[in-house]
Amino acid sequence: MSMPDALLVEIAATVEAEQTNQMPLTVLVHGAVITGRLVPEGVWREHVADLLRDSERLGPFAGIFKGTSDVAGPGAAEAPTHLHFHLARILQGHVGIPETGGMYRIAIKDVSAWTAGDFGYVDQ
Repeated sequence: MSMPDALLVEIAATVEAEQTNQMPLTVLVHGAVITGRLVPEGVWREHVADLLRDSERLGPFAGIFKGTSDVAGPGAAEAPTHLHFHLARILQGHVGIPETGGMYRIAIKDVSAWTAGDFGYVDQ
């Protein structure tokens, strides 16, 4: 998307302002379908930092994620530029990768389509 979808930006801003992780979303980005729940950027950063800190090899990178966020907080003048997914999956064929979900940061400007709700597979 050359111009970010204003409604999607508003959804991301509401997640940030309300500090909620209750918004399920599925997006199409460069042909990949990603589904999961949006979380505030600070929550996302903290979780990634915790995961990195627990790694012997990646521990030194943990501090990078404790830095400043794209949005100054509730009532910030700047609109969010990224979506932050928690426990998200890339839908590929008949499976979601990873099965347990991952942490994804996606530029709103790169989203070409989206829908409210997350998708999963049911074994039949």
